[in-house]
Amino acid sequence: MSRGRRPAGLALLAVLGAAACLGPYLTRWNWAGVDVTAFGDPPSPRHWLGTTPAGRDMYAITLRALRRSLAVGLLVASGATGLAAVTGAAAGHLGGWADRLLRSVTDLLLILPPFLIAAVASQKITGTAGTALLLTVLLWPVTARAVRVATRSLREEGYVLAARQLGAPAWAIIRRHVLPSLAPLLLADATLNTGAAIVAESGLSYFGFGVRPPDVSLGTLIADGAPAATVFPWLFLPPVLLLVLVLLAVDLAGAGLPGRPSPRER
Repeated sequence: MSRGRRPAGLALLAVLGAAACLGPYLTRWNWAGVDVTAFGDPPSPRHWLGTTPAGRDMYAITLRALRRSLAVGLLVASGATGLAAVTGAAAGHLGGWADRLLRSVTDLLLILPPFLIAAVASQKITGTAGTALLLTVLLWPVTARAVRVATRSLREEGYVLAARQLGAPAWAIIRRHVLPSLAPLLLADATLNTGAAIVAESGLSYFGFGVRPPDVSLGTLIADGAPAATVFPWLFLPPVLLLVLVLLAVDLAGAGLPGRPSPRER
């Protein structure tokens, strides 16, 4: 069953990505443009998803928000998982001071309230790249600990011991043997980080700590449309449905990925 869900999730992600990148070219309305003849209009052939009370096209700004959320999710997934893979594998394989340093840093980051840190830092850090960097710093410690534990269990495997006896450098062993064995774990973690980053970015924007006007995010659109959801549903439903679809696609894409590598199968 998981084998069928994973292609479905990847296909849905591809469709959402294509819609975010190519969808704006299907309409003549710009996400920042204003139609002075349509303030709060319902969906119509002129405005496919209606307009905001300020006259902005909902179709254009919703795709703008979707593109931002997908970009943040992918950047955080690659950044947090990549950083955790390198630091966790190094600490687990080298031990000693590297292991103590990683545990000290992760302990410090894990005891700090992440939402409070993100809310305060987001006042100074703006933009897609800045938001992705902030969430990367907050998400990598948990993965780094998991990678460290998995790496320590690989240190006594035959192929690692053989490479060590042959005089292979530690970083060469990590690059050629440890990280490839951890690939299933890292792939599963990347999907989790993608969903967590999208939820975190949308949540920060919902509470006013993320995107600054006039730019938009799925979180800001949901926050703006929630008070009038029963009167102007076209302001609320499109961003909510897109957020649900994105999280569903990420969950399906990660379905069936093993949480632990199998060196014997490798």
